[in-house]
Amino acid sequence: MIWRAGDRAWEFPRSPLIMGIVNVTPDSFSDGGQHATSEAAVAHALSLAAEGADILDIGGESTRPGAPAVSESEELARVIPVIEQLAGQTETALSIDTQKPVVAEAAISAGAVIVNDIAANRTEPQMWKIVAATRAGYVAMHMQGTPQTMQDRPEYTEVVAEVRAFFEERLERFKKAGLNAEQVMFDPGIGFGKTVEHNLALLTGLERFTNMKRPLLVGASRKSFIGRLTEAAVEDRLAGSLACACRAAEAGAAVLRVHDVKETNQALQTWNAIR
Repeated sequence: MIWRAGDRAWEFPRSPLIMGIVNVTPDSFSDGGQHATSEAAVAHALSLAAEGADILDIGGESTRPGAPAVSESEELARVIPVIEQLAGQTETALSIDTQKPVVAEAAISAGAVIVNDIAANRTEPQMWKIVAATRAGYVAMHMQGTPQTMQDRPEYTEVVAEVRAFFEERLERFKKAGLNAEQVMFDPGIGFGKTVEHNLALLTGLERFTNMKRPLLVGASRKSFIGRLTEAAVEDRLAGSLACACRAAEAGAAVLRVHDVKETNQALQTWNAIR
């Protein structure tokens, strides 16, 4: 199974790629404000690359539950200078974490090869047409609602089956918009419109997604459900995050989106040796 992103291509199955999180925001749930300037974000990204990140995911809009939306111009001002600088300093693949087609297009022009889109539940095809035209990789995430509404009593009859059905329906939509299936990766959206029980069910049922012939991204790093399970503060959720990473690797996930690259790399190396 191949995942294509611009001039890059990865073949799976293999040990999961590690996607390092670079939040150029003042209000992200875990590290908001720590890397809010271009200089701090670039330095952090290069540090993650040195620790073994295969992909750097740059985002300029917090998507934590209830986070206010950011204007197009503000998001562009946050992320484009970072992507431009990184494109000239590292060979690591760059990803833009955005819901906005205009931001995605500008980021690809600046050097990004992947669009990580939490709003793949949209109805209009503009984002998908941009991805198709640029041949970028596309991560389509499942989310019930929007960041502003997603945790307002999320409900499912059977969450794993419903998320899988969403992915199957999206593949048809993407095809009509011109995307090649090899550009597409899916993300079940841990923490996005889900309760603790929904998140656990998704992690338990990951094989229902990894057998769909498209690669799967799992992003559970430092998420609030780990805190609710363990009473750990956000800065103390590394152990729970690594447990989720090993579970995702066991199920055949292709990419792990994480804050703690060095520690996740070590966990995967040990897990692969055990296997």
